[in-house]
Amino acid sequence: MSGSHRSVWSDLTGTAFSQGFLDAGGLRTRFLASGSPGSPLLLLLHGTGGHAEAYSRNLAAHGAHFHTVAIDMIGHGWSDKPDCGYEIADYGAHVLAVMRALGADRAHVSGESLGGWVAAWLALRHPEKVDRLVLNTTGGWTAHPEVMERIKRLSMEAVRDPNPARIRTRLEFLMHDASKVNDDLVETRRAIYAQPGFAEVMQQVLCLQDMDVRTRNMFSAEETGRIAARTLVLWTSHDPTATPEEGRRIADLIAGARYEVMNGCGHWPQFEDAERFNAIHLNFLTAE
Repeated sequence: MSGSHRSVWSDLTGTAFSQGFLDAGGLRTRFLASGSPGSPLLLLLHGTGGHAEAYSRNLAAHGAHFHTVAIDMIGHGWSDKPDCGYEIADYGAHVLAVMRALGADRAHVSGESLGGWVAAWLALRHPEKVDRLVLNTTGGWTAHPEVMERIKRLSMEAVRDPNPARIRTRLEFLMHDASKVNDDLVETRRAIYAQPGFAEVMQQVLCLQDMDVRTRNMFSAEETGRIAARTLVLWTSHDPTATPEEGRRIADLIAGARYEVMNGCGHWPQFEDAERFNAIHLNFLTAE
């Protein structure tokens, strides 16, 4: 093993963290957590086909300030995979159940891609539950058929034949620098995708890549303007799902929103350039 190897576990070296399961309204929900349960709650929500390890490089920095909890949303990771709808309200209901299980009335909610879409839904439908909101290369505002088709194809290839090469290709979609996809991350996702029945679940999860389903879940300009939470919209120079200009338009619709672009990153800036992401993210979350 070379000295440059980075693993999920080495990302967590030097911090106290826990991995476990909680009962979120009857759904067994897996989480990674850092920080004191007495601190303000920060929920971290991954993207389509993702899992809590999307935030393995952020738990240490954020646990110093918050009770930081990254979950596997329903249908994902090692959480339950019910035969149910997988539209944004379904994910939102699950996150609300997680908050109840954690005994939290409010939380900062930061989501990447699908997770940002869910976070924005919470801020709109349950504003009393959301303190600060981070939309990180978020879904919910754009519908590019070529992107949607690519996500469907790469995801289904990976779950139907979860060998390391296909898993790596799916993960490389998320990065501007493909070398950031290390063997440990590949194996983490391969084990998840190799679960019995996961291909059938993925087909349900990918409903948001169908145009009719996607558009009925998207936010209008008028709805977006009603987001009252203090908001950071974070984009990247090389996001494969939408341009920085599209990210800027989202921020412009939300009163007082802060907009940041991270250069040299793709769809997972929190992983690809964790040091810079952590600095921007914490600056926003802790600012007076």
